[in-house]
Amino acid sequence: MKLNRSMTMKNLITLIIFALTSTVLNAQVTDAEKALRKTKEDTTQGWKTGGTFGVNFTQVSLSNWAAGGQSSVSLNSLLDLFANYKKGTSAWDNNLTLGYGETQIGGSEWIKSDDRILLNSKYGKKASKHWYYAGLLNFKSQFAPGFSDESETTKISDFMAPGYLLGALGMDFKPSENLTLFISPFTSKLTVVNIQSLADVGAFGVEAAEFDALGNKTKDGNTSRMEIGGYLRLLYKREIAENVTYQTNLDLFSNYTNNPQNIDVNWDNLIGMKINKYLTTTISTSLIYDDDIDIAETKSDGTPRIDNNGNQKIGPRTQFKYVLAVGFQYKFGDGAK
Repeated sequence: MKLNRSMTMKNLITLIIFALTSTVLNAQVTDAEKALRKTKEDTTQGWKTGGTFGVNFTQVSLSNWAAGGQSSVSLNSLLDLFANYKKGTSAWDNNLTLGYGETQIGGSEWIKSDDRILLNSKYGKKASKHWYYAGLLNFKSQFAPGFSDESETTKISDFMAPGYLLGALGMDFKPSENLTLFISPFTSKLTVVNIQSLADVGAFGVEAAEFDALGNKTKDGNTSRMEIGGYLRLLYKREIAENVTYQTNLDLFSNYTNNPQNIDVNWDNLIGMKINKYLTTTISTSLIYDDDIDIAETKSDGTPRIDNNGNQKIGPRTQFKYVLAVGFQYKFGDGAK
């Protein structure tokens, strides 16, 4: 197993399990308290639609972030839409998140600091009081190219490079509107890298190109990769104080046929503090570990880290992003309620 310099996979998974357990237990206690105070059950049926649009002035700190970008002062925008349907024993939840931001370092050109396209769709049929038979589709990609350096000479990502499509069948535990835990032992994950130069070097886990002894390419790298494994997805939100909300999203995926112990981790946390109707302050973190993504290590000055053989250190790394943002936010539809 490959190890991160600052955190082994064992420590990382221990942290995830601890956080997951604490969150679920806390959610159950919170929901029990609310149930005692609740006098009328919400029986609303049909569609609930709405969303949030925000523009933020941010301070961003990036560490080993695969999509590229630099730490600095940024302008970020976010559009989050939802369309949820509930009738009888059926529930269908849909969410689309679009985010983009750019950064200017001193008098340099604007460069990307945030870029995401995320679509989730989950349909469930009630099996018991809090459990649903469920199917889930998840799509992830980005809008624009990402580069490894400020001069934007080396492209390391772009739209559909990578693109991820995940399909899963399993059970969904949904004791309240604030908590859902989806567990799937039957999951397929498709990775797409639609730029041949990135596919040729085996970026994002696809099979790399083959070369002869003279360095001539004899076979193109694969532009896609299919994985079969198990999947867990946790979503939890709550109001932790007046005008202060917390939300966490955790995705775990294990490839059954290739190093199943090296679990892919995507963990997002968001604390939102409402100043007034339109002004908010948010603190968000994103943690990613994917054993199939090799990241070149660099020093604080941007120069490569070299191993004992004189080669740049490259391998899987724990990616982490922290964002502190103050800005405008507008909620509409059922999201404004």
